[in-house]
Amino acid sequence: MNVSDFVWHRLNEWGIKRVFGYPGDGVGGLDVALEHAKDKMEYVQVRHEEMAAFMASAHAKFTGEVGLCYATSGPGAIHLLTGLYDAKMDHVPVVAIVGQQARSALGAHYQQEVDLQSLFKDVASDFVAMASVPSQVRHLIDRAVRIASAKRTVTCVILPNDLQGLAYEDPPLVHGTTHTGVGYAGPALLPAEGLLRQAAEVLNAGKKVAILVGAGALSATDEVIAVAEKLQAGVAKALLGKAALPDDLPFVTGGIGLLGTKPSWDLMQDCDTFLMVGSAFPYSEFLPKPGSARGVQIDIDGAMLSLRYPMEINMVGDSATTLRALLPMLQQKTADSWRQGIEKNITTWWKTLEERAMQSADPINPQRVFWELSPRLPDNCILTGDSGSVANWYGRDIKMRRGMKGSLSGSLASLGAATPYAMAAKMAFPERTVIAFIGDGAMQMNGLNVMITISKYWREWSNPHLIVMVLNNQDLNQVTWEERVQLGTGKTESTQAIPDMAYHTYAELLGLKGIVVRDPEKVGAAWDEALAADRPVILNIYTDPNVPPLPPHITLKDAKNFTTMMASEPELGSVLKNSAKEMLASVLPGGKS
Repeated sequence: MNVSDFVWHRLNEWGIKRVFGYPGDGVGGLDVALEHAKDKMEYVQVRHEEMAAFMASAHAKFTGEVGLCYATSGPGAIHLLTGLYDAKMDHVPVVAIVGQQARSALGAHYQQEVDLQSLFKDVASDFVAMASVPSQVRHLIDRAVRIASAKRTVTCVILPNDLQGLAYEDPPLVHGTTHTGVGYAGPALLPAEGLLRQAAEVLNAGKKVAILVGAGALSATDEVIAVAEKLQAGVAKALLGKAALPDDLPFVTGGIGLLGTKPSWDLMQDCDTFLMVGSAFPYSEFLPKPGSARGVQIDIDGAMLSLRYPMEINMVGDSATTLRALLPMLQQKTADSWRQGIEKNITTWWKTLEERAMQSADPINPQRVFWELSPRLPDNCILTGDSGSVANWYGRDIKMRRGMKGSLSGSLASLGAATPYAMAAKMAFPERTVIAFIGDGAMQMNGLNVMITISKYWREWSNPHLIVMVLNNQDLNQVTWEERVQLGTGKTESTQAIPDMAYHTYAELLGLKGIVVRDPEKVGAAWDEALAADRPVILNIYTDPNVPPLPPHITLKDAKNFTTMMASEPELGSVLKNSAKEMLASVLPGGKS
């Protein structure tokens, strides 16, 4: 067994069964060994190393397992960085294995020689190391996996290419060596009882309780529901926690923040007690005003406590385990005007969203695309979103049901994550329907690239249903609206306008199915056709870029900037017309505007 054989063998012993990567002479030994280890390690060949890292991040998010990617030396290793930062910033475990030039060449300004330890020292700050002898490899692999899992972070092992082909040997039992083993250990799960009782006292004293859940509550659905019912609380969801609770529950107010809902805004502004569970939601201006509510927070990472709001009680613990222990200490509250008001606001909000979605646009209102899909979503489907305006409609208009999964690039908010996320989801759960929502900017950036990977693997899946829906508006739309509302300037066409492309025709070139929609009355039928297809689909929908992604709360500054931008807005008539329609739908839900 050589070093490369051992690497795949050891990773398999850790329970890792899939690696996303791309070959190169810097990992030549690993490439050969991987071919021999096909019974232990499934290899997913990407078209670009960045996609390998995004897929590893998504694998970790959707499965709860450690994601694994690998790349060659020099440019291959550099290409991994964006996807690895996605994993690091969203707190999911990923191990990166990267090649390096021969040990004897290092320091010689050699071809593809990059100081990889310096390159990765931020993204893999908890552990990055280069192997120099075969007996070192065992503890490097073991530590990389254990640290990634325990700290929910990115780690990196660098393997020079001349080392990869040497015979593997265990470290000798002498001074200066270490002997590591395989085995995951879970973190501390339960806060001290005294702290739980203090938290219960705060929550029991509250008259108007608000709860915010994030990705850390994805495995605590039943516990969050039980606590919310006992406290008669409303529950808002950070975007990465969208699948934590079903949206058909009457007390779930939906998303929070710029992409959030008005009921969530009202919930946070009016509460007197605030419980935050498993969330690093970054925008403090959408939380209660400091001092207006007593706060309790639960997070698996103590470093994230009292980071967004000054909490009274801070508890390090697993969300589900902590809430189960807390539940018997909570007093049952009776339904009152607080809870009734929350439920009334939510009912009104869903009517508002429908009214907005059905407003006419040129040619199609993007909200309608999501509104038509939502009731058609198959059970247990997996949804992936991209950054940009598409995230607004995914966050607001899709109603999650129990059993569904959904994610996107959260804290990094990188363009181009939806398709590699969808690919990773489908490899992990080939029996489930996977739907990716992506804007045309992200599709041109790297979505087209990933479609080739999808075309390579789809015949292996037990269920061929994978749909990539492209909002085709020929505009880098989120940034265009940020220019208008945050900067007070009109659309800068030289930077924002992008070319049209027949994405549906591209699908056919790859042996996939392509569907194009230009008529709003045909959106529903197009979703039906895509969901019934016998192969993956690109659904190319032409939408209006000037339908505003209205925030849940419009500030005086936002309104002033919107007025200021009129002087330089090249598409002013369309912007004003669509904005007026959406605003009227907000104040007159259920009526005709």
